[in-house]
Amino acid sequence: MSNDVSNSGSAARRLSVFKTYKLYVGGKFPRSESGRVYEVTDSKGDWLANAPLSSRKDARDAVVAARKAFSAWSGATAYNRGQILYRIAEMLEGRRGQFVREVAEAEGLSKSKAAAVVDAAVDRWVWYAGWTDKIAQVVGGGNPVAGPFFNLSSPEPTGVVAVLAPQESSFLGLVSVIAPVIATGNTAVVVASERAPLPALSLGEVLATSDLPGGVVNVLSGRTAEIAAPLASHQDVNAIDLAGADEALAKELEIAAADNLKRVLRPQAVDGAADWTAVPGIDRMTAFLETKTVWHPTGSLGASGSSY
Repeated sequence: MSNDVSNSGSAARRLSVFKTYKLYVGGKFPRSESGRVYEVTDSKGDWLANAPLSSRKDARDAVVAARKAFSAWSGATAYNRGQILYRIAEMLEGRRGQFVREVAEAEGLSKSKAAAVVDAAVDRWVWYAGWTDKIAQVVGGGNPVAGPFFNLSSPEPTGVVAVLAPQESSFLGLVSVIAPVIATGNTAVVVASERAPLPALSLGEVLATSDLPGGVVNVLSGRTAEIAAPLASHQDVNAIDLAGADEALAKELEIAAADNLKRVLRPQAVDGAADWTAVPGIDRMTAFLETKTVWHPTGSLGASGSSY
């Protein structure tokens, strides 16, 4: 009897174990190199957690990790990449409750509306998984030429892509900008929503257990402008998606990106007000693809001059 009372008293005095959110870089979970954090609050201003405040050094480390992972990821078969993206959807489905709570808190949504957002995000991973081995057929193929040549065009990934996640759509918008980048064989350095970074940081935990090689996606949190500046000017970043930048920041980053002729995808709408619920189409996949064209003589068969 006394033991039961003692156990009950211990339970009553138990302190909650708060989650420590970390960056996701190179398949690992480091704290910010600077040791800094910042407070993340819900839509009502109530404290939720401390998130890492990434530094320029963290951004450079993420680019190194993304570049290291690029060769193997871009060389994987499109079918294999599709399997891995589908596996991410499976893992998210298993942690649906956690993401519903985090999205509801981040965006001030009811539980039912947050659940609809999470379901849409899971479905979007599946949608892009289905495109991995089809996009080449849509944007590549044989070209008609005036001469005895085969002329074939095929898409190839651009390389390391810096992605500024949408500020308002902390999860569906986030997935909508990450999935097309990696579906086409690129690697990504993602700057999470500054105001609502927790769903992005939790996504890193899913990616780490979903067969996605370390370094393919790297997730940073903190001040968007502070992290984006070194990424835009980094000589080993090949492209940048400005989805989460406001008009002034987007202009500044686009100028910086011109230094090494980066591909730049401009924001669809000011302050991330794009409709992320709409069917995405293939624009975000083709935005970070290069086209390789090969010429080859057709040759001839026999004296008749018939060609193959």
